[in-house]
Amino acid sequence: MTSTPLEIRAYTAADNAVLSDIWYRASLAAHPFLGEDLLGEQRKLIEEVYLPEAETFVACIDGAPVGFLGLLGTFVGGLFVDPHRQGQGIGRALMAHGLQLRKELTLEVYALNTGACAFYRHLGFRETGRRPRDDNGLPLENLRMHCAAD
Repeated sequence: MTSTPLEIRAYTAADNAVLSDIWYRASLAAHPFLGEDLLGEQRKLIEEVYLPEAETFVACIDGAPVGFLGLLGTFVGGLFVDPHRQGQGIGRALMAHGLQLRKELTLEVYALNTGACAFYRHLGFRETGRRPRDDNGLPLENLRMHCAAD
């Protein structure tokens, strides 16, 4: 866990550029199998659609965003932490925040993203299904996972 207090607050439009950058760098590290071209296209959707339209919560250290959680009802649209800040409890804190608000969460994660799959399992998420193709129609298996608050 980080030694500096972590603040979780609601997204504002002023966060868009820094969260887009966090999303892109974290996605390059976690999803290299998607390639830079596809991630570049998806980045535009992140900036123009997903960040503003999801209920997005921003994790900050000393006022600076270091990660975010996007919720669409009880579905986790995205959880991304600055790669330089991963392993400090930020993702765990964001997911705990989401579970506190919703009492249960579902998500999808690429099976090839083994680090994220292990992270979610460690948090108590259980696999409830799989699909052989991702949202882009690519033959990349996605796991559907669910967790309920204690």
